[in-house]
Amino acid sequence: MLAGLGAVAFSGKAVIVKLAYRYGVDAVTLLMYRMLFALPIFLVMAWWASRGQPRLSARDWRGIVGLGVCGYYLASFLDFAGLAYITAGLERLILYLNPTLVMLLGWMFYGERMNRRHLGAMLLSYCGVVLVFGVEAFGHGARSGHTAWGVLLVFGSAASYALYLVYSGAMVRRVGPLRLVGLATSVACVCCVAQFALLRPLSAAVVAPEVIWLSILNATVCTAAPVLMVMLAIERIGAAMTAQTGMIGPLSTIVLAAWLLGEAITASMAAGTALVLAGIYLFTRAGRRG
Repeated sequence: MLAGLGAVAFSGKAVIVKLAYRYGVDAVTLLMYRMLFALPIFLVMAWWASRGQPRLSARDWRGIVGLGVCGYYLASFLDFAGLAYITAGLERLILYLNPTLVMLLGWMFYGERMNRRHLGAMLLSYCGVVLVFGVEAFGHGARSGHTAWGVLLVFGSAASYALYLVYSGAMVRRVGPLRLVGLATSVACVCCVAQFALLRPLSAAVVAPEVIWLSILNATVCTAAPVLMVMLAIERIGAAMTAQTGMIGPLSTIVLAAWLLGEAITASMAAGTALVLAGIYLFTRAGRRG
């Protein structure tokens, strides 16, 4: 239940961002508000996990800052920017390719094994994304250049978070998962607020009240709460079972986007989603066997 609720809550982030864009806010301002409201929660999380633990070394702090900038700040900004150009459903499908990127990076940097089952499953997943992208880019009078730019931004977000996952293994063992998440996300929150202060005038902080409420919802229900739920799920049923349960994420995004944003559930979206989910399922099974 925790894993399923966490996956659904995470999937609602894209829908909330798309709703907020209707009020004329840009990615920098919207991300600032989300992280500003999430910062106290993550600071409390970091404090709670740090009780009774040894002090962090300068090396640990460098690692935490690097992971926070790469895994949360950059990934979040690219994701928010990309959502200005593509649908919430396509965004979730691209982000769901993350396990394949993690393995590719592991193969490139650490020589981890990949077999033909991995490659076949990856091909299946990427074909699903290409199918949905093609329909969005060239169907119904869409501007293909804008859609391609949005896909590139969101794919960059997935790659940035994959780098975080690849390099966080040693840090998790030294610092602890909850402490690392709390500190790294706090770093990302500070980066997002600093980015707004550097790039936008103070007057840009004046937004519609709906943007504020949507940002609070995004920071709590779709950011902090699912982080805790997924970590508690992993503690109880393991990472593999949690990941399998998380496969409902793209489906819930599509349903929420249809309900709240009016995005059509087309045959191409359904087929692309089925290909992505089937590919990721086969990919994770190949990983356990290989």
